[in-house]
Amino acid sequence: MRKVKFTKMHGAANDFILIDDRDCSFPIQSQAIVAMAARRTGIGCEGVILVQPSTIADFRMRFFNPDGTEVELCGNGSRCVAAFAKKIGVVKSPAMTMETIAGLVDAEVVGLDQVKVWMPEPEERKYGVRVKIGEELIIGDYVRIGVPHFVVQCPSVSKVDVASLGEAIRRSEIFAPAGTNVDFVQVISPSKVLVRTYERGVEAESGACGTGAVACAVVGVEKMKTSLPLQVKTGQGFNLLIDGDYRQSHVTGVTLTGPAHTVYEGEIDIDSLDFRTGIY
Repeated sequence: MRKVKFTKMHGAANDFILIDDRDCSFPIQSQAIVAMAARRTGIGCEGVILVQPSTIADFRMRFFNPDGTEVELCGNGSRCVAAFAKKIGVVKSPAMTMETIAGLVDAEVVGLDQVKVWMPEPEERKYGVRVKIGEELIIGDYVRIGVPHFVVQCPSVSKVDVASLGEAIRRSEIFAPAGTNVDFVQVISPSKVLVRTYERGVEAESGACGTGAVACAVVGVEKMKTSLPLQVKTGQGFNLLIDGDYRQSHVTGVTLTGPAHTVYEGEIDIDSLDFRTGIY
């Protein structure tokens, strides 16, 4: 039996399995990740996060989607892993730096359940991108916040079929081969927006998406006349706060602040999981 201790956490309803892998003993196999992430036959989550040693930061964060793919970064995941690292003694200070595929990410535990992270600089901005979905033309804005996002402004996010439209856009040949996350944003006021996200790798609407919230803030400030700091209300009703600098028509130095909660701790036997493919 291969028993693994884990902690289940969520950041604004974006839920994760966190594992202390400082001895690098976790069996990193896509089937194991998929089996753990399965909601009916495993633990259930929108991402599996490993804390590993780093030679250039306080620790290394590795993030795996429920489909087993490893990706560059997760905003809410990085907030949860910061709180987790502090709790298990990887760092003693509230401030820390983590190594990710997207680069070094600074974080700080700023309250009982609040964590701030300094996000990668927005890149590859492409505004007014036209995507044909059947007979419908969708116009949105593309930006990379460590991972790709396509932002679509809507009059009411509650009326959007996030599952079907999000998947169609995510798989559009325009974003091939890697695909993209898709964010539907509704501007409530210059300081508040509502966001629902179809997340690549989860292949469903996410409870929340930190990088998506930042992408919507960047596009909102640069194209939709919103301002910083910007409150982003997620599909599950939690609030994330995006701040940064707006200079020369570009947003830089972006921070993401929000809740990070421990749900429960446990131990799972990897060999007892259902390893049939496609269950996640």
